[in-house]
Amino acid sequence: MAGKTLIFPGGMPGALAHAALCRSTGQSVVGASSLAYDPNGAQYREWTTLPFLTAPAFDAAFDQVVADHGVTQIFTPHPIVWRHLQDRAAAGALAAALLPLPAESDAEPYRHALAASDLPPLPLPLSSARAPLPAMETAALLCHTERIAGMCDTDKTRALIEIFRSLPVGDVVEIGSWWGKSAFILLRLAQLHAIGSLLCIDPWTRENSIQHDSSGLVDQLVATIDPDEAHQIFTLNLLPYAKGDINYLRMPAHQAIGAFGTAPVIETAEFGSTAYTGRIAALHIDGNHAYDLVKADILDWTPRVLAGGWIIIDDYVWPWGDGPKRAGDEFLAEHGTKIDCCFVMGTALFVQLVEAL
Repeated sequence: MAGKTLIFPGGMPGALAHAALCRSTGQSVVGASSLAYDPNGAQYREWTTLPFLTAPAFDAAFDQVVADHGVTQIFTPHPIVWRHLQDRAAAGALAAALLPLPAESDAEPYRHALAASDLPPLPLPLSSARAPLPAMETAALLCHTERIAGMCDTDKTRALIEIFRSLPVGDVVEIGSWWGKSAFILLRLAQLHAIGSLLCIDPWTRENSIQHDSSGLVDQLVATIDPDEAHQIFTLNLLPYAKGDINYLRMPAHQAIGAFGTAPVIETAEFGSTAYTGRIAALHIDGNHAYDLVKADILDWTPRVLAGGWIIIDDYVWPWGDGPKRAGDEFLAEHGTKIDCCFVMGTALFVQLVEAL
């Protein structure tokens, strides 16, 4: 699109997102702020300062910026600024087109979480179930989950909420955490139901992330990702919720099993020291999806799962390959007599053991 977009106030999250979209499509932008110093100005190639909207000189200064920078369209995520500019546009006083106010308000994610928390519980055959979470706790869990990028779908999240009501007390172990979306869910549910500590296992390396998917498209994406940055993002997402009951091992799962002995203590610079029992109440397998690696994770880690514990094999339904499904089906066939309940929700296979393996 030809022309240039004025983005004001340029430091708001919605403004920064729109600026990034413009840059990705080759659209020129100029950012503006009413702050004497706005650190977000560094994210714009062109930047200027405007008076506050309440200042008598605002309209004249705004029009001058439009003229000086050759602005053809205006974007603002601020509803009060947008309404003022819309009134001016209706009066024929704007020399550039005003883009529509973003449809999703700042309150929309919270409304969505509150609505989702009203869904009825899943009809699962849970024994010795704890009471359901209060509606506001469920809404808070869903709301914060959605703010972490990742592939954990709502159906899987609902199933996790339900199965944690029937978990025995023990450790929660996740193989494959990346940015920490599902780790956050596991951590909060373990905290809310007093299950135990969460251990996240992920090497956060590019070579261990190669999936050998059937199309090669997943591995093409993996080649562009910085695993060290992913580990930092994981820490940023989980650290505010840590209460001494989460930690990680940055290594492949087949190596981590050696560190997960009887009543281990895991220590890292970010999360400090965390004590574990060595007995697993919930095992979430979401590491490398190559068949042999999923199978190895199952063989190594499921013997640590307690009677009544749950095993979740993520991406059992996976369009890029059948590694998790093949390994999961083999597990079901071999241990069917020790399985109390199993089902697929979202893309994950959920299995509850009636007795330890």
